[in-house]
Amino acid sequence: MARAERQAAVEEIVEQFNDADGAVLTEYRGLTVKELQDLRRSLGANANYAVVKNTLAKIAANEVGITGFDDLLTGPTAIAFINGDVVEAAKGLRDFAKANPALVIKGGVLDGNILDAKEVAKLADLESREVLLGKLAGAMLASLSQAVYLLNAPIAQAARLAGALQAKAEEDPSILAGGAGTPAAAEEAPAPEAAAEEAPAEETSEAAADEAETTDA
Repeated sequence: MARAERQAAVEEIVEQFNDADGAVLTEYRGLTVKELQDLRRSLGANANYAVVKNTLAKIAANEVGITGFDDLLTGPTAIAFINGDVVEAAKGLRDFAKANPALVIKGGVLDGNILDAKEVAKLADLESREVLLGKLAGAMLASLSQAVYLLNAPIAQAARLAGALQAKAEEDPSILAGGAGTPAAAEEAPAPEAAAEEAPAEETSEAAADEAETTDA
């Protein structure tokens, strides 16, 4: 490989590392061309499965700051550069490896951290981003429903009280005017002046009666 071609190949791998959300290293020894095509189709747009030269992959990894990659770059190597849901891509690779034992998952890299084969397997066992988002949305809707219930509860209670009052007022309109069901106002006592005016009349009657008795005698 000419120097220019070599440099271009390294730059391409560097670009794929920089653009990817994660990467999984595999050994594809024993896979047929058709099986490799099936693997690429199964990953779809979620990952770019590329066969790489180990020496060039080492140089590219060092350029992007990934260390500890050298031990994984042995034998025929292909890297799945994942663009999207890393968990979903790891599941796809794991399932394909189960059906095609010739594909061996050697490890990977996620957020700059090196993963061994067991850690990639654990990653594949996690729930996908879509499932987690669905659960999060369900939890948020449940919390929102509870909040709406709490906000509407006092309003509903007030509405029930208002409805009961309206029904009672329709049966007895005087309730709203302070009528039926309210104590009658106490009878007002006569004013002191009126009582004073009545007193002389009583005295005059008593004097007339005394005069009549004297005349009869």
